Amino acid sequence: MSKAGKGMTLGALAMMIFTTVFGFANGPVAFYLMGYGSIVFYVIAAILFFIPFALMMAEYGSAIKGENSGMYKWLEVSVGPRFAFIGTFMWFASYVIWMVSTASKVFIPLTTAFAGSDQTQKLGMFGLNSTQMVGLLACLWMIVVTFVSLKGVKGIIKITSLGGLAVTSLNVILLIISGIILVANGGHLAQPLHAILTSPNPTYQTPVSLLSFAVFAIFAYGGLEAIGGMVDKTRNAEKNFPRGILLSAVIISVGYALGIFLWGVSTNWEAVLSSNSTNLGNISYVMMNNLGFEFGKSIGLSQAAALTMGNWFARYTGIGMFLTYSGAFFTLTYSPLKTLIMGTPKELWPAKFTKLNKNDMPSYAMWAQCALVVAIILLASFGTPDSSAFYRILTLMANVSMTLPYLFLIYAFPKFKQKTDLERPFEAFKNYKVTVAISVVVFLLVLGANGFTIFQPMLDGAGINDTLWMIAGPVGFTVLGIILYENYVRRSKKNK
Repeated sequence: MSKAGKGMTLGALAMMIFTTVFGFANGPVAFYLMGYGSIVFYVIAAILFFIPFALMMAEYGSAIKGENSGMYKWLEVSVGPRFAFIGTFMWFASYVIWMVSTASKVFIPLTTAFAGSDQTQKLGMFGLNSTQMVGLLACLWMIVVTFVSLKGVKGIIKITSLGGLAVTSLNVILLIISGIILVANGGHLAQPLHAILTSPNPTYQTPVSLLSFAVFAIFAYGGLEAIGGMVDKTRNAEKNFPRGILLSAVIISVGYALGIFLWGVSTNWEAVLSSNSTNLGNISYVMMNNLGFEFGKSIGLSQAAALTMGNWFARYTGIGMFLTYSGAFFTLTYSPLKTLIMGTPKELWPAKFTKLNKNDMPSYAMWAQCALVVAIILLASFGTPDSSAFYRILTLMANVSMTLPYLFLIYAFPKFKQKTDLERPFEAFKNYKVTVAISVVVFLLVLGANGFTIFQPMLDGAGINDTLWMIAGPVGFTVLGIILYENYVRRSKKNK
């Protein structure tokens, strides 16, 4: 059989991209922040970001192969080693911020699994409020995960893969149960379908705040950098890969749009989500609890039985999300760090950082990473006034940090296209002027979305704290990356 006849089919490729990118929790967050209006942002993000960016990653992956192929190599070949290191260091930093955010949220699904609702806001003790207690528990979680990861985590990851299946099943539950509720209610929606671009959330009423939501839409399509490695595994890639990107973009954007619409079947924003106890950390569990409650009412259960039904929906969600978070955490504690250290010149790092233990883990570097995450968690948990502000800041920091590295890859793409010494088995962009134009549009979209997100709190008069938190991460890690690289350059010159 010819090489073109081997590999993934179009359908298999589209499904793999879907499972890599689609996230169940993005739907509840979108509905909480923007209501039905989030659908428009998700569709625009699919057209202007998802499709062109995924095709760029495919071109990088097909032209620059090898054992150490990845973000650093792509940027080094396209622009140069300094740019590549800072960009890759920013990519690593995004996972540090992800760990800060997720370590602080992991106890929400855990307490929900046992109690049927988020209990973290009742954890205040020893003179500490609930946010500070959650911060201390998050630090403990980070230390335990790092310790266990150093010993090897294959068995744990196999168990936590069950969480992925549970979370995937939530999409099916949402579809079927919402359909039953909609029929039982005679087609009546709990959340009225008003003007599509208005938000029921009082904090998303100004043009700037609406535009700042764009970063959530871009974040919802995260994981696209992993798509670059799928080109060689696709049958007849020249034709099927662009089709797979387009097909998956349609499936994912329709999936998000349908999910957001279905949340409006059971959830009235004012009645269910306006409480001070609802925040970006527990929104998925609040809405799943309400889905179960409304389902119970629609099939004629008593008020008490419907409440119990809601609690069990939330428990199931909590178990799935806790296992998924755990699996991701055990992997991401070492994987990005190991990729950064092993995929960049060894001389960039202190000698201790590059040493691997008997389990093939960079133990010293992992403890240094743990200390950094713990420090940021303590600053955030003791430096924010309440749980809503705490989870809002963590979510915004994660969104910004996870999407900023895309700017390095997009900026480098036209320069990558100018390289004449690369074999290009797959090319989606063949006209250089079109390539530059598309790159500029995608770059400005990501930059603008992050800019509006970072400065929106300050422009809306909500204070400068949120803005400073979001700026601190990228600026701090950029400075640290520059210092590391310049030290490497000085040492290299000295040795020569």
